[in-house]
Order: sequence, then structure tokens, then C-alpha cells
Amino acid sequence: MAGEGRGRKTRKKGSKKKGTPDHALAAKYIKDWAFRSDSSAGEFLPWRDEKMLFEFHCHSNRSDGFLSPKAVVERAHRNGVKILALTDHDTMEGVSEASAAARKLGIRLIPGVEISCIFTHSSGAEESVHLLAYYSSYGPSPHEELGKTLSTIREGRYLRARDMLKKLSNLKMPIEWDHLAKIAGDGVAPGRLHVARAMVEASYVGDLKQAFSSYLYDGGPAYSTGSEPPAEEVVKLVCRTGGISALAHPWSLKNSVPVIRSLASSGLHAMEVYRWDGKMTVFGDLADSLGLLKIGGSDYHGRKTQVESDLGSINLPIMAMVGFLRLARPRWFEAIQETIRSFVEDPSITKLERLWGFGDEKYKAKMAMLSPNEAIKLSLNSWLSPEELDSPEIRDLSQKLQSVIIREDA
Repeated sequence: MAGEGRGRKTRKKGSKKKGTPDHALAAKYIKDWAFRSDSSAGEFLPWRDEKMLFEFHCHSNRSDGFLSPKAVVERAHRNGVKILALTDHDTMEGVSEASAAARKLGIRLIPGVEISCIFTHSSGAEESVHLLAYYSSYGPSPHEELGKTLSTIREGRYLRARDMLKKLSNLKMPIEWDHLAKIAGDGVAPGRLHVARAMVEASYVGDLKQAFSSYLYDGGPAYSTGSEPPAEEVVKLVCRTGGISALAHPWSLKNSVPVIRSLASSGLHAMEVYRWDGKMTVFGDLADSLGLLKIGGSDYHGRKTQVESDLGSINLPIMAMVGFLRLARPRWFEAIQETIRSFVEDPSITKLERLWGFGDEKYKAKMAMLSPNEAIKLSLNSWLSPEELDSPEIRDLSQKLQSVIIREDA
């Protein structure tokens, strides 16, 4: 989706003036959380300079982006991003690869996802809504609930894509399914951007912008709906599974105020409002009035044929990051406890693997060589503060872990 400030390539530094007490305390708060290593000694990852760039919204080729998750992280690192959330559409499949790359480069990766939803107005009119969800390194808890929802949405995307191709064929613009699937990539549910790319390659349109503006826009002649759940229910789902929910690009909504008010009453935590220049869109005052956190992200896809905001180009103030973490960390802490508790109560191999969160195969192999207690302590060290690690809840769970016997899955 297009956002405000598109076409700007210049990357800005943090907008908060440096050298002030508030800035120093904010920087320390962020560093103390974001740059802990996963070593048992509690070491900190290197902090090479004082720039504070955060990226809350970007995509890889696991959905409709052009770059691999690893390449997204590498580009973010080159741009000076310190904290990065990968938010592919309706999937978290790219998070493990991104996490591995982030650990090597000293970037803190927040596992995220952009969830496709539908909002129904009081008039009965429907419009597409995208919600961002941010989780701890252990992911949602329980894992199954969000996973089933995302799977249903992805299945609906396949049906939706076939319907769009049927409509394009009726418009004398036939596209073969195999060609669309090749553009999307193995295991990736095709989206509108993939259809747009196919239209460009077939020379039906001059560029992606024309594909959307003439055919694929909401309600357009080649538009089709999928199996998106109600937006209010998704907000509640994210809350239930230990995540932080945020409304993506509210400026793209046709009738934004009723949507935002309804989602806020359902438990929405945040909304994108910051632009590339650090200024807020017109939604800043509404966010304040509803008690929503104000965040922002580039919505980077790595498009080669269209200028877009680059990773880290949204000038998010450091205090916005502090506000986000102060809300998120207690929720993530509770979700992490729930994941460990679930394993203690039913110590199966499947649940053991979930304790490694979004680690890649190499990381999981490293953890598998340790006892559950040692491995959990090691992985928690990179995500929790010393105070959280020493909390009665974690100490109690650690004690219980010492006596667990892992069983084979049925």
C-alpha cells in the first residue's frame, strides 16, 4: 500500500536532539534491551554510533517484497537501522532467516506480521484494513491460534488470486497461473502486487502504479476479496497472543475515523502516523485522543520499478520507540512465561522447539545440545532484562525445568 512521503530516498537521523538528559536516558533504556547478546555472560552487542534508526514496517519475498529476509536485514544494517521488524503479509515464515542475519549484524529483530482484515461499516460497506502485529522472540502464545488465522488468510489469497486472473481474462488480459506462481515464489500466497508484476511483464500496463490505479484498487475491475477476518477480531487475537497491534497506513482507508475508533475500542495499541521527515500525518491528534501509540515505518518492498521509501527512512523519534517498548515488554514477558509454562506442563519435542522461537536450524541445533533449562536461560538472556530474568516467575519456571522429561510427540 502506498504511504505518505513516497518518492523520498533521503534517510534521516533521529529527530530528538542529542545531548539532553531525556535523550540519554531514552538511549540507555533502548540499548539495555535491544543490544543484549545471547551469551550467558549477559554481554552487549556492539553499538557503533549514536544514530537511532528504527524500522517497524517492511516486507521480504516471503510475501510481496523483492528481497530475501536476509537481504532485507543486510540493507537495513547498511542504512543504520538498529531495531527492525519484519512484517510480511499474513506470514511469519521469513522471521527465522531474518533473525539469523540480524544476530550476525548486531540488529535487534522484532518478529512481526501484517495481517489482512476486513472492516464493515455501519452502512454495510466493507473495506480492506491491514493490521501490524509485533511479538517477542518466542512469537505468539499460544502459537496455534495466530497460525491458524494466518493459514486461513493465505488459503483465501490463492482463491482471490485465481479470481483476479479470471477477471483479467474477461478484460482481455489473460495471465497464466503458473506464471503468477513463479513470480510469487515457492510457497508464497500470491497477492495484488504479484498480479500487478505479471501485468507489467505482459505489457498490459506500463508500471505497477498503473496496474493498481486502473485495475487492482479496492473495488476495481480486477479486484477480488479473499478470506480476511473482521479487523476487530484480529485486534483481539493479537492482544490474546501477547502481541502489540498497530493500524498500518491509515491514510489509505476510505473512511478512516470510524475504523480507527472501532479498532481502538477493541484494544488497538498503536497507529502509523510518522512520515519520512519526522512530522506526523493528520492522524497524530486522533491517535492522542484515543490513547494510541504513534509509530511509523517505510513499508519497504524493494521494488525495482517504482521509487519508494527506503528502510530506516521514517524519522521515528526516540521517545516513540521508548513508548512502544514500555507497552510491549510487559506483554512479551507474559507471553514468554506462557510459552515456557506450556512446555513445563507438556514437555514434548514440538513444544521444546517452540522455545527457540524464530531461531534458524543452526541456532536450534546449538540449543538442542543443552539442557532445556540451560538453553532457555541462554535464549531469554538476549530478550529479557536482568530484573525480568531474576523475577519470581522465571525463577520458579527455571526450577521446574530442571526436572522435566521430554517425551516424543505422538
